[in-house]
Amino acid sequence: MSDAIKYTQKLKDSRVLVIGGSSGIGYGVAEACLEHGAHVTISSSNPTRVDAAIKKLQSAYPSCASKISGHACNLGDESSLEDNVKELFGKVGKLDHIAYTAGDSLAILPLERASMAQIKQAGMVRFFAPLMVAKHGVGSLARSPSSTITLTTGSVSERPIPDWTIIGSYCAGLQAMARGLALDLAPVRVNLVSPGVVDTELWAGMPEEQKAEMMKAVEAKLPTGQAGKVEDVAEAYLYAMKDRNLTGSMISTNGGGLLVG
Repeated sequence: MSDAIKYTQKLKDSRVLVIGGSSGIGYGVAEACLEHGAHVTISSSNPTRVDAAIKKLQSAYPSCASKISGHACNLGDESSLEDNVKELFGKVGKLDHIAYTAGDSLAILPLERASMAQIKQAGMVRFFAPLMVAKHGVGSLARSPSSTITLTTGSVSERPIPDWTIIGSYCAGLQAMARGLALDLAPVRVNLVSPGVVDTELWAGMPEEQKAEMMKAVEAKLPTGQAGKVEDVAEAYLYAMKDRNLTGSMISTNGGGLLVG
């Protein structure tokens, strides 16, 4: 095998499921995998958004149209979560890689105002769903270090923020989850990506002026001088898939945000 093939075609013809792939970082991961020759299946909770994302990807990558598919899967309902995940993997069949980028509205509220129901719901998509994905997804993966599950946390797992205790606890728990799964599911590799502030649709519910002010304040502090871009952060997921010596590790991509106050 030539060096060019050894390094550039590790993902060629691989089968990748991107959960949370209809927008944001997940959509970027789907794009990057297509550019590396992979077959990509995207999933998110909204069937309309899944269909729209498939059409958008097929339009952007017409030569890869047959390599793109998608399925809706609701991860936010405790009563149906496990059944929904099992159904998803029944549809997608055999895989080489699972990238979990799904998220929902951040539960940013003081702990003293949070009910038990709110605390549990804050972790449904971000913590409990990844556990179910690992439980049922590993059966779709070849038992090999070429197979991966890559989860997503956030930089709050490394640097706490006032009133983020609930979501921060789940984010920090994902570090232990990835390490434990790396042992339990071996030789399948399990890793974690920890993005800082990334300019995605996650902030779409914020008034544009408020978002602009927030981004300006963030960028003024970052050593890179800019918030993360999807096309850059997506590279962390590709690395986790391609480096067969990497497992139980966290890749932190934050523009140097952990270096400053």
